[in-house]
Amino acid sequence: MTNQETEGSQLLDDQLCFALYAAQRAVTSAYRPLLDELGLTYPQYLVLLVLWERGETTVKELAAALRLDYGTVSPLLKRLESAGLVRRERAAHDERSVLVACTGRGEELRERAARVPGALLTATGLGGTDVDRLREELWQLAERAGAAADRGR
Repeated sequence: MTNQETEGSQLLDDQLCFALYAAQRAVTSAYRPLLDELGLTYPQYLVLLVLWERGETTVKELAAALRLDYGTVSPLLKRLESAGLVRRERAAHDERSVLVACTGRGEELRERAARVPGALLTATGLGGTDVDRLREELWQLAERAGAAADRGR
């Protein structure tokens, strides 16, 4: 079937959104056993990735990096704080701003989590070139879809 034939299709398997949804669910499921060993959920892992990369950051910056709203990030941070992996505190220079950072325990987990990306690639059989190409195409799609969403508002 050509692109023109599938463009207007209402078949489920022809929908780009469904292919992305199915891929996202499958990838998240592939991560699950790796993250279970660390005692983390996938969203908690993403929060820690940002903190390991950037160090102490504001909740606002963290939410922006994850492309999530504050209402979604806040419960994640509460659970991570309860587990002793992050700490939250009001910024001294701006009481409205909350800073988030890994605790020593959160930093220790970083070493154990270092094997997760490679283990996922091994499990999926994707090579470096394939991953680079796919990641670039997905970021382009995200940018275009975001722009389309902004135009529709």
